[in-house]
Amino acid sequence: MNHGVEFKNVTKRYGTDTSAAMAVKGISFEIQKGSLTTILGPSGCGKTTTLRMIAGLESPTSGQIIMDGKDVTTLGPADRNVSMMFQSYALFPHMNVLENVMYGLKMSGIAKDTAMGRASDALKNVGLVGYNERLPSELSGGQQQRVALARALVLEPAVLLFDEPLSNLDARLRREMREEIRGLQQRLGLTVAYVTHDQSEALAVSDQIIVMDHGIIAQRGTPKVLYEYPSSEFVAGFMGEAMLFPGEALEDGQVQLGPLRISPKQPVATGKVKIAIRPEAWHIHDQNTHSGNLLAASLVKSAYLGSFYEYTFDTAVGSIFVVSPNLVQVLQLGAQVQLSLADHGVSVVALQ
Repeated sequence: MNHGVEFKNVTKRYGTDTSAAMAVKGISFEIQKGSLTTILGPSGCGKTTTLRMIAGLESPTSGQIIMDGKDVTTLGPADRNVSMMFQSYALFPHMNVLENVMYGLKMSGIAKDTAMGRASDALKNVGLVGYNERLPSELSGGQQQRVALARALVLEPAVLLFDEPLSNLDARLRREMREEIRGLQQRLGLTVAYVTHDQSEALAVSDQIIVMDHGIIAQRGTPKVLYEYPSSEFVAGFMGEAMLFPGEALEDGQVQLGPLRISPKQPVATGKVKIAIRPEAWHIHDQNTHSGNLLAASLVKSAYLGSFYEYTFDTAVGSIFVVSPNLVQVLQLGAQVQLSLADHGVSVVALQ
């Protein structure tokens, strides 16, 4: 089966000194045709280097890159049939919208009438009908983003690459544009590699997420698998603000966290473990609740964020951060409560 993109044990070291640190350390993965894979991780993890190697802007030090069944390891960008959309948009300020979108086609030797037709269709695809004559300076940030997207799409690439495409937009526009990109990808059956450091963005748009850490793949899988079944402390902490607590896996299959007993989703070896708990996994009860499996807590910080409250509690197992959607029963500082855990948002990971 031909994958859209396949990496086979790819490494990347900058410079010729063999003692220099490696930016990418022997990674292997596949991107299925017609799917969207997000490469996610903190700054310096190797995600942008990986994307640039897919584009042909960087050459791997070793390993193979295969696209649509063809070895492209030594080929440059012009020979790979890829389009890359940068966070800066890189629109030509002296060209109008239609000219910007046509530019790549003209450089490829496409006849002007054909190029205009394809550019108009691409602009229609991104919701920019009637904007042909406008200059980039006359557009909003979101509209400029759409022009850049149309310019990438018009080349009908085998693989479309995005490098932090939404980082320059405000929160509302980010949400709109990520829905736009995901909708276009699914409607047109595009093969997409997408780099971001934003976990919520990755969860919202991806078929597959590859989490990178210091040049290696920490874990890859569907958004649901990575969020609910992290394989390491790093992935658990990176995917959604989980707090990590020391615990004990018992012989009966339960995990002990202070007075709480937790049933792990997957079997774990007895002994010391780490428990990753997301803020939304905690439930708050008053002091008179006697259902068992509760943790006493005292409220020390509170913040109102419109649709939810953020609370910080002192407990026997340490400080606990809780997100509460209850806007009616608002807790006051110093409130004495009890906490329990939901089935979701709790993961047990091995010590590292």
